[in-house]
Amino acid sequence: MTVEEKIKGRKIGIIGMARSGIAAALLADSFAGHPFVSDSRDQSHLTSEVTRLQQANIPFETGGHSDKLLKCDYLVTSPGVPLTADIIKNANKRGIPVFSEIEFASWACKGKVIAITGSNGKTTTTTLMGEIFASAGLKTFVGGNIGLPFSEIAGQVPKDGYAIIEVSNFQLETIADFKPDTAMILNLTPDHLDRHGTFENYKKAKYRITENQTKQNCLVLNLDDPEIDLVTMKSKAELKYFTLNDDTAANAYVRDNQMIVRNFGEHQVIGIDKIMIPGPHNLQNALAAAVVATHYGIKPEVIATVLQKFPGVEHRIEQVTKVAGINFVNDSKATNVDSVCFAVRSVEKGIYLIAGGRDKGGDFTRIAEYGKGKIKGIIAIGEAKQIIFDHLGQSFPVQFSDSLENAVNTAFEMAIPGDTVLLSPGCASFDMFDNFEQRGRVFKEAVQQLKKSKNGNESLAQK
Repeated sequence: MTVEEKIKGRKIGIIGMARSGIAAALLADSFAGHPFVSDSRDQSHLTSEVTRLQQANIPFETGGHSDKLLKCDYLVTSPGVPLTADIIKNANKRGIPVFSEIEFASWACKGKVIAITGSNGKTTTTTLMGEIFASAGLKTFVGGNIGLPFSEIAGQVPKDGYAIIEVSNFQLETIADFKPDTAMILNLTPDHLDRHGTFENYKKAKYRITENQTKQNCLVLNLDDPEIDLVTMKSKAELKYFTLNDDTAANAYVRDNQMIVRNFGEHQVIGIDKIMIPGPHNLQNALAAAVVATHYGIKPEVIATVLQKFPGVEHRIEQVTKVAGINFVNDSKATNVDSVCFAVRSVEKGIYLIAGGRDKGGDFTRIAEYGKGKIKGIIAIGEAKQIIFDHLGQSFPVQFSDSLENAVNTAFEMAIPGDTVLLSPGCASFDMFDNFEQRGRVFKEAVQQLKKSKNGNESLAQK
C-alpha cells in the first residue's frame, strides 16, 4: 500500500500530545487523514500543544482516553505510553492495530532511513552522523527520539536524501513494517527494567530494529559488546562491525592510536587524540559513525574534518564552566548506570557526583568500580536517594539534597580547585523535571547563578 492508501481518509487515533504526537497528527492531516489526538494530562498543562492542534483544526481530548480512540482505524502511540496502558489493551482486544510514531512516519519517508539504537551514545552518534553526512553534501535530515520527531521530517526527505534517526526501545515495541536501510545497535546494557521487566526483554525490543531488514540492508554492530546476540536477533541484513581493538574483522577499528576504516582496502581516518569528543565511549561512537559514513561512500577526510570539530551534544558530558577553579560538567542525558560509568571514566579524578531521580532498576554498585580513587563524594537527589545510599554508601560519602540547585551549592562548598562537579544522574528525570533537557538546563542555570552570586564571589576569595 502507498502512504496515501494507508493514511488518506483513515480515522487515526493518536495517543499522547507530546512532540511526536503533535507531529504525527500534522503528518496525518497533510495526507488527508482524519487524526484525533488524546492525552491523559489536564489541558492546563498542554497550552502550546492545544494551540497547535486548534490552529490546524485537528480534534483532540485531554484528561483521559475515551472510547473515541477505539472507533479509529488504527492508533499511533507515543513512546511514553506503556503497552500495559488500558487504552492499548482495549485496542488489542478489539483488533485495532497499534503503531509507534516511527512506524507511522516511515510510511511517508521517500529517502533512505538510517536508524540508531542502543543503551548509550545514541544521541551523540546520531548527531555526529548527521554532521558527517551534511558535510559530505548529502541531503540530510536528523531527528527521531532527539530533536525533531521523525513525523516532522519524514515528509521532507527526498528520494536521494537521508533520514538519520535515533530510535528507542519504546518506539521499537510497536513497529510493524519499519525497515531502515541501515540499522545500528551501539551497545546493550541493563536499562528500562522498570518497563521491560528483564534485560532479555529489553534486548529483544532493541533487536526489533532489524527484524524487517533483508540482505539488501545493512546492520552495524559493536564487536566489543558481549551482550549482542546474533542468534536471538536473527538478522538477514549485511553485517558490519566497529571495535576499539586492532581487528580487521571489523569495518572500523583502532591501530597504533589511529582510526582505520575498511572498505575495499584499509584507509586511515584520524589519530584518536585529535577526536574532539572525550572518552572511550565516544571513540566507539565515532567508529560507529565512520562505518556508516564509509558504507555510503563518504571519504575519510570528510569524516576526519568533522571529528576534529564536533563538540558533542548538549547534556552529554557537556563542559559548562569553571567557578573558583572547580569544573562543572552537565551529563543530564545519563539516565542509566552505564552512562554514569562512562562519564566517570571520562572525567579526571576529584569528582563530586550529583546522581538520582526516578530509578529504572539499575545496579548503582557498578559505579564503585569506576569511581574508586576518582569520586570524592556523592550528592543524591530525587526518588532514588535512598537506593543510591544503599548501593554506594559504603564506597563513598553520600549526602542527600532536596533539590538540584541545593546539590550544586553543596558540591561546590565541598570541592577544591581542580575538582569536578559532575551531574550524571543514572536515573529518569520525571520525579522532579519534565525531561532530562529541563534537568540539564536547571543544572546549568544553578551553576551560572553560583558564578554570579555574591556567595560565589565570597567563596572564590576564600578558596
